[in-house]
Amino acid sequence: MKGKIAFALAALCFAMPIAAWADHPGQAQLVAEVAKDTGKDPAVLNALLDGAKRQQSIIDAMNRPAEAKPWSEYRQIFLTSNRIDAGVRFYRDNEALLQRIGAKYGVAPEYIVAILGVETFYGRNTGKYKVLDALVTLGLYYPPRAAFFRDQLKTLLELPENQLAGPLDSLTGSYAGAQGWGQFMPGSIRDYAVDEDGDGRIDLQNSLPDIIGSVANYFAKHGWVTGGPVAARAQPDAAAKPLMVKDAQPQWTVEQLQAWGYAPLQHLDPGAQSSLQTLQGENGPEYWFTFKNFQVITTYNRSAMYAMAVNQLAQAIIEVVHAQEASAP
Repeated sequence: MKGKIAFALAALCFAMPIAAWADHPGQAQLVAEVAKDTGKDPAVLNALLDGAKRQQSIIDAMNRPAEAKPWSEYRQIFLTSNRIDAGVRFYRDNEALLQRIGAKYGVAPEYIVAILGVETFYGRNTGKYKVLDALVTLGLYYPPRAAFFRDQLKTLLELPENQLAGPLDSLTGSYAGAQGWGQFMPGSIRDYAVDEDGDGRIDLQNSLPDIIGSVANYFAKHGWVTGGPVAARAQPDAAAKPLMVKDAQPQWTVEQLQAWGYAPLQHLDPGAQSSLQTLQGENGPEYWFTFKNFQVITTYNRSAMYAMAVNQLAQAIIEVVHAQEASAP
């Protein structure tokens, strides 16, 4: 019984309103900045922040070391038959909308679908945390990333009501404060979200045109190359030059990589700018030519494995779609 009481008390402490847990000296400055920039009532802003709850589980999630899964295991999380089949259904159910928005922004529709599939399983798992709780916890009570999350909290408080899916204190999302099917942070909502359905508001939780259009606009604004390649397998020879690759930014031509011993397993433009990614597959290292569009995906999430999962999910989805179209009477 004592153990249960202690656990309950601990849980209560870690989910108390911020004002009851501890007054944070940074709150007054934050409120002053938002009020000055937007003209919003400081009393309303303080009430929102005071009502937020510090969630220890959010801090624990941030402190949890990232799982160092090899690509062979990471891939299995996202390239499942369930996720592929659900992506195909989503594509077919919304094909006209996807084609229209894809053409408007110059982004291949299957990559929009794949982002939604990897991020939230096509809207099924958009997050259970109150966004305000997450950003107050991390912006005011998590020193290692306080600068970034304070900026995101400030942006959230400054967003107009018509750029949110509902009242600010009702929004839910990830433990990091990302929202909607595409898991947009407040800064991304401000900079890239669009009112694609033209109803006068941006709703990344309930409006498929807004959801799809916002992902497409994000890719377009980050330099997506219409019709461009994303990734292609490379086969190194025994004397291939070892390369140190820090990120996915294309820095060599395909021709140069070939000269260093990396042969493409499909036809590629010799002059195309590329990077070379190495992922640990089931049977040893996999080498990949990656292009500008791959680098664009890494702006969504910096992990090369994430970008490759999006790429392969997109390819798996569109392959099935094309097969279904070819077999249709």
